[in-house]
Amino acid sequence: MAWSAILLPILIIIITIISHQTEAAVGVILPPPHGNSRSAMVLPLYPPNSSSPLPSPLPSSSSRTFSNSRRHLQKRSDPQSSSLPNARMRLFDDLLLNGYYTTRLWIGSPPQKFALIVDTGSTVTYVPCSSCEQCGPHQDPKFQPEESSTYQPVKCNIDCTCDSDREQCVYERQYAEMSTSSGSLGEDLISFGNQSQLTPQRAVFGCENYESGDIYSQHADGIMGLGRGDLSVVDQLVEKGVISNSFSLCYGGMEVGGGAMVLGGISPPSDMVFAYSDPERSPYYNVDMKEMHVGGKKLPLNSRVFDGKHGTVLDSGTTYAYLPEAVFAAFKDAIMNELGGLTVIRGPDPNYKDICFAGATSDVSRLSTIFPAVEMVFGNGQKLLLSPENYLFRHSKVHGAYCLGIFQNGNDPTTLLGGIVVRNTLVMYDRENSKIGFWKTNCSELWERLHITTAPPPVTSSSSHNNSTVESPSMWNHSGTPPSLPPGETEIGHISFEMSLNMNYTYLKPHITEIIEFIARQLEVNTSQVRLSMSDSKQNTSLITCAILPLEPATYISNTTATVSLFLMESELKIISKFTNDQVKLPDAVGSYQLVRWKLEPPQRGSWWQQNYYVLLSVILAVIILGLSASGVWLIWRRRQQNPNAYKPVNVANPEQELQPI
Repeated sequence: MAWSAILLPILIIIITIISHQTEAAVGVILPPPHGNSRSAMVLPLYPPNSSSPLPSPLPSSSSRTFSNSRRHLQKRSDPQSSSLPNARMRLFDDLLLNGYYTTRLWIGSPPQKFALIVDTGSTVTYVPCSSCEQCGPHQDPKFQPEESSTYQPVKCNIDCTCDSDREQCVYERQYAEMSTSSGSLGEDLISFGNQSQLTPQRAVFGCENYESGDIYSQHADGIMGLGRGDLSVVDQLVEKGVISNSFSLCYGGMEVGGGAMVLGGISPPSDMVFAYSDPERSPYYNVDMKEMHVGGKKLPLNSRVFDGKHGTVLDSGTTYAYLPEAVFAAFKDAIMNELGGLTVIRGPDPNYKDICFAGATSDVSRLSTIFPAVEMVFGNGQKLLLSPENYLFRHSKVHGAYCLGIFQNGNDPTTLLGGIVVRNTLVMYDRENSKIGFWKTNCSELWERLHITTAPPPVTSSSSHNNSTVESPSMWNHSGTPPSLPPGETEIGHISFEMSLNMNYTYLKPHITEIIEFIARQLEVNTSQVRLSMSDSKQNTSLITCAILPLEPATYISNTTATVSLFLMESELKIISKFTNDQVKLPDAVGSYQLVRWKLEPPQRGSWWQQNYYVLLSVILAVIILGLSASGVWLIWRRRQQNPNAYKPVNVANPEQELQPI
């Protein structure tokens, strides 16, 4: 009995350690939330396990140490916490077209750029590593640790899962749709773009060596984990004391993609709606929702229905919203009762049981006059108003038809609110005060609406991808004059962009016409104004030049035309911004590009004959027309002068004509 008393606790400890390590390597998987409903690009949630790989501090990093991933960050009571800088970043892509939103991060020295899906349900940030042979063809080149002078691997230690050689910390993540990502952990400088007040910071991230499923096939390079956990970018920056314990996301609306993101705190608008978020309730960002209203009427539901399993969860990596069975049934019935005048039709994809309505309008601004308002009521009594764009998506095959973007969450009692619910809504994740704020706004104009001025443009940096200088986006100066033109010059002959593509010209050539049409459509110019030319081609890399020309017969693009008429954007977005901020996409068959440099060219001043070609042509045509007209008038006058049959009176005798002999 004495030996049993000693061995039993030891056996329990051994079993606990084994399960601890297994869970750390694989992670806990949440079942797919979409069931038989449309899922688009869903990155389902997974709880950050208690034994996630935790790297020990490196000599070059700060003195912080990693502790248990469920630990609470210390609340900052010092007055300086409110004056900490933040990282303002842009969001790209479109929620329904791409299934996600991405932001841009630069990793290493010199910086290497990556397009990462912003995901509040993930805790690890990872990008494909140059050594990865099982990684898909993504938007940007793989991360090259050997090219970064500041990169350091995270060495194997007692707090992380180690590789088979016990040399380096590794991670593995498996998602509900059975896609996976695994690799090694490293630490390097991370930069946040030219709108960030925050200087580059060292952070730990995953360098992928294996991908599968949607992670392999997605266009984006990787994931930016914003969840709660030691490997989360937010947690690492907060732990360093460089930002306050908060971040914000603002997704674009139904008609406009993109948006904005802030790492760190911002001053909340006075009319922002807040909901309590309990970090102990679940490992995800949750809100205490109690009721739903449709058309001003409360759904007949017990408030406990929104508190099942993980509660009501916000996840930016999920496209649509998923409700428990009872909630979805009541919500669907209420919507159907409000839309008696519309026709219920099948969805665009027969593989999904979408609920769609025809006979509405194609004008998004008028949807609120046809579809009912939906309200989510929180435990403190505050209400979040959802406009139709927050629960509908366009029918891709029927004009003026829309489908519900809210589905039943299978048999899962969790209420999962994806990105569609917060379109054109600033969502502030105030982790410091355990609350989440919502503010309806136009996310494409967020900085103006918050009265925040953007940061100055960055300095030129070099890229390690092609050993060539990459010019950072330069803004025009306050006088409205392009900086690369001579003083006083406000005419632009053409705008050229030199781009590097990871494709041989032999394969690129058949797509030239498609690329021109793609670019022209996105810039809202005629295809005749877009010219593509080959600069260089080496193995699997092509260097092409895209020139935007003025509409003929004009010889230049004026300052005003370049900033407003060509792009029809906000006045502060200039002619270069669409290319430099990755807003111009290429066809999927071509992939992504890297902007090498751009240039504004003044109008070409040719010879006197070339400059006055149209004038001379007009004069010559006028002379010819006048000459022909004069000749015609002269001929008519001559004919009238020649009168072979002169008029004679009737009584005048005509001389008899001499008879000819027979």
